[in-house]
Amino acid sequence: MSTAGRIPADRGLTTRMFLTGLFLVILYGVFGAILWEVFRSFVVLFVVVFGLLFCQYWFSDKIALWGMHGRIVSAEQAPQLHGAVDRLCALADMPKPKVAIADIDMPNAFATGRSPKAAVVCATSGLLRRLDEPELEAVLAHELSHVAHRDVAVMTIASSLGVLAGLMTRMMLFSAMFSGGGRGRGNQGAGQIVLIEMAIMLVSIIVYAISYLLTMALSRYRELAADRSGAILIGRPSLLASALVKVSGEIARIPTRDLRKAEAFNAFFFTPAITQRPGQQPGQGGLSLSALFSTHPSLERRLAQLSQLEAQMGQPR
Repeated sequence: MSTAGRIPADRGLTTRMFLTGLFLVILYGVFGAILWEVFRSFVVLFVVVFGLLFCQYWFSDKIALWGMHGRIVSAEQAPQLHGAVDRLCALADMPKPKVAIADIDMPNAFATGRSPKAAVVCATSGLLRRLDEPELEAVLAHELSHVAHRDVAVMTIASSLGVLAGLMTRMMLFSAMFSGGGRGRGNQGAGQIVLIEMAIMLVSIIVYAISYLLTMALSRYRELAADRSGAILIGRPSLLASALVKVSGEIARIPTRDLRKAEAFNAFFFTPAITQRPGQQPGQGGLSLSALFSTHPSLERRLAQLSQLEAQMGQPR
């Protein structure tokens, strides 16, 4: 349920968040059973599962800002950015989040935090240089919609399971490599241990794959929901469409090495940091395996939704 008076709750997003959370609870149970089989210790189980989940949930804003070299800025340090957030929060009737700037050239923005009262909206310095004020407000309205929908917290929890499963897979792989392969005495018992380790590793890979696909599916829908809510908030879907086109085009010009450094944060970005194939236009694509693993819907789909919304609001483009 949205906490902002002017940002409506998205029932489709709420349903998907609930279903994703339900599947994740089941997967956490499976993964907990794997850890118990490996360590036979409630202490390890609690520290690994709940410890990492707590850290990811409670410190997600600090982790994201640290990873993107972001810093909290005051109204005196960034008056334009604060002014835009102030106007949008007043319009949306929602608490003002902390405001941050990431000192990188790639034009982008993201929102993070466990709740609307403990959230951070961050814009990159590259975004501030490239967008005019109305386009900047459109992007910030999109990010504030994420905060109001509370989907950032669900994404954080969902990504935590993938991290755990990935770590367990690596542990089992290294264990299999250095276990000795059952040489010497007790080869039968050692062989059984190796089989158990392989089974645990296989289940961990499956858990990781399922959690990753769930996260990606939710991520794509939540971007469409934030586009819609942000456009409704500012009353000008065409402004958000303009910002999308401009940011996507500018990202295509960013050096590949810089995009790769930011890929880990794609699920939280306004527009993903991806490289384009030669001759490919930003957002170009279609039904493909890469689309299945994409954090965002295609640019075409986002623009089509905004165009339809513009027509519904009686402002033909």
